[in-house]
Amino acid sequence: MKISIIGAGNVAWHLAITLEDHHHTICEVFSRTEDKAEKLCSLLYRAEATTDLNFAESEAEFFILAVADDAWEDVCSKLILPEDAILAHTSGTKSLEDLQKLMQIHHDLPVKCAVFYPLMTFTAGKELNFKSVPLCLESDDEDVEQILLEIAQEISQHVYFIDSAERRVLHVAAVFACNFTNHLLALSKTITDSENLDFDLLKPLISETFKKALNANDPVEVQTGPAIRRDKSIINRHLDYLRDDARLLEIYEVLTESIQNT
Repeated sequence: MKISIIGAGNVAWHLAITLEDHHHTICEVFSRTEDKAEKLCSLLYRAEATTDLNFAESEAEFFILAVADDAWEDVCSKLILPEDAILAHTSGTKSLEDLQKLMQIHHDLPVKCAVFYPLMTFTAGKELNFKSVPLCLESDDEDVEQILLEIAQEISQHVYFIDSAERRVLHVAAVFACNFTNHLLALSKTITDSENLDFDLLKPLISETFKKALNANDPVEVQTGPAIRRDKSIINRHLDYLRDDARLLEIYEVLTESIQNT
């Protein structure tokens, strides 16, 4: 299928390369910054970089909207697509209806809207086995559903039809599982760095923690540490150590209380 990517960030980078690896043709890559579009196009076979959202003459049949949620209004207000085009967004929080409403307002021709949401953390330039990435699909058109399914099953072994309400819940859960967890690891490193200790000392512990959590029926079953044991002596020593950093102190207290309440 002939596909164009609207966006040149982390999600766009992985999708464009993966789709082309599975014999789809990437026609254009849009970015407000020409350099970003050209950088991604340099990794593709024949894609053209563009800063113009007028795709009226494009050969693409399927367009992937992979821009930040805050950019939707501006992008969709300028977007011009060919007749019978399919436009699929990659947002975890925006609904199918959100996209449909914007296209109805700003587009003269009917546009078949859909969702093509990869539930994964992406970093441009970092290789990833896309076969393991869950793809969450949504459309209210049976023909579009079939097209989404065929494309998704080519690139991933984990394909689901998930509606907008369910996707929003998944995205909240993903922030806890991914973003907040990574932030806690970053804070852990600030603690070791402050005392000139090697963060690598914690990596076997981190690895084992994730292994246990992923293998358990419920991560709560493998919770360890002073909070779950209600070891006030250790908790108080930790709090004393953190007194000079109000941010870390607050996070420690909130998480300790949450573990104990759970």
